[in-house]
Amino acid sequence: MFTMRLGSSLLELALMIVMSGLIIEVIYRLFIKANPDFDMEEEICKGNAAVGTLMAAIMVSAALLLMNGLEASVTSFRLALNAPSAMATPLWQAGLLICGHLVISLAIAVLTISFTLRLFGKLTRKINPEMHLGKMLKNGNLAVGILLSAVVFISAIYVGAGVSSVTKALVPQPQVGRIQLMK
Repeated sequence: MFTMRLGSSLLELALMIVMSGLIIEVIYRLFIKANPDFDMEEEICKGNAAVGTLMAAIMVSAALLLMNGLEASVTSFRLALNAPSAMATPLWQAGLLICGHLVISLAIAVLTISFTLRLFGKLTRKINPEMHLGKMLKNGNLAVGILLSAVVFISAIYVGAGVSSVTKALVPQPQVGRIQLMK
């Protein structure tokens, strides 16, 4: 029993290491492409600390949203590894479930973070028409980079619970048993 648990834990660790590397790259590429205002990668290469700060916040926040989205399917995968007879779905379906949750969570992360940054920019311009946050960010205004990073973190904190709820609702639950209350 101990060997089985240890083996499944090591397999899960290996999968998470591989997934983390892939997820970091995917998040980075998606958010570089999602910004139509300017080339974020070029700005980072130039040493624009404001853009680098914002990109770091985006990557961490998106990864947190993905972790919230994967929690239910990873638990399901663990159950399939450790107690296959109690599982509602076979191991290969649990693996597909993880992939599906990853895609859903990633889509929610991209949409949420992009929408929140755009909305904050528009609301800020309504209050002060001179504040074009995108232009200020491109020009290297570190204060704007930190401010927008906070917007991204706050957005991820609020949306994280919703992502978790949605993905948990999509996981098939194993049947534990039935209790008959009255005849």
